Amino acid sequence: MAETYVQERAKTGRKDLRYPEAPEPLAVPVYDNHCHLDIHDGDEHLTLAQQLERAGAVGIAGVVQSSGDIESSRWAVAAAEQDDRVLAAVAIHPNDAPVYDAEGRLDEAIGVIDELAAHPRVRAIGETGLDFFRTGEEGRPAQLRSFEAHIEIAKRRGLAMQIHDRDAHREVLDTLARVGAPEKTVFHCFSGDAEMAREAAEMGCWLSFAGNVTFKNAQNLRDALAVTPRERILVETDAPFLTPTPLRGRPNAPYLVPITMRFIAGELGADLDELCGQVAANTLEVYGAF
Repeated sequence: MAETYVQERAKTGRKDLRYPEAPEPLAVPVYDNHCHLDIHDGDEHLTLAQQLERAGAVGIAGVVQSSGDIESSRWAVAAAEQDDRVLAAVAIHPNDAPVYDAEGRLDEAIGVIDELAAHPRVRAIGETGLDFFRTGEEGRPAQLRSFEAHIEIAKRRGLAMQIHDRDAHREVLDTLARVGAPEKTVFHCFSGDAEMAREAAEMGCWLSFAGNVTFKNAQNLRDALAVTPRERILVETDAPFLTPTPLRGRPNAPYLVPITMRFIAGELGADLDELCGQVAANTLEVYGAF
């Protein structure tokens, strides 16, 4: 099989492989609702237990392990079976859909995701969606077919859905409006602007903000955050990617969520403890109890 997008992402090419020092713990625990702990990064290959212990020590009560291909989806389920601080999300990534399709295996791969989705520790279908940045015109029909199939699985199985949306804002929103979004739909690593944030929230979606909300060139994300109802805000790392400022370029991990949470609270002028309580409640509303 050709190299998948998930395998490609694992080749980070970082210059500074040191994991950062742990930030000050949060007094009110929250959850990292999207990470990829199967992708090793940094100068240490941290085990699942080590990742979760580091996270727990700074007030991260649990994580949602997200997926992008068959292998990572199976890993997510195994991790959720192994540790009750982990919930699983399973899916074929939009950039992997054309790879499977070219091999005549997309329907088979979606069938595997559907089977894995029956596991009680699987609480979401994700990440799925559309990505017009990495995939050209020729791959878009496969992406759309895969996206619609994942939407159907999420609705039929009563699961949340995590959306990957890159350079496809209008197409994602139009697809959700056309086929009907799952009751609990999350825009993972929200990448739109304030107008899109309003539209997504009005559709009943949750917006998940990652470390890139702290980036200097990401004013659009801060504008989006400002107009998002607090009951629709989630937080994530997308670890090992999108490490927040001032640690950008170094490996990311769930234990760095407090940096992003403090930044979000500062941007909103919110009490940190109150906001953490709200974001934690939002996470449990979407994914259920850990």
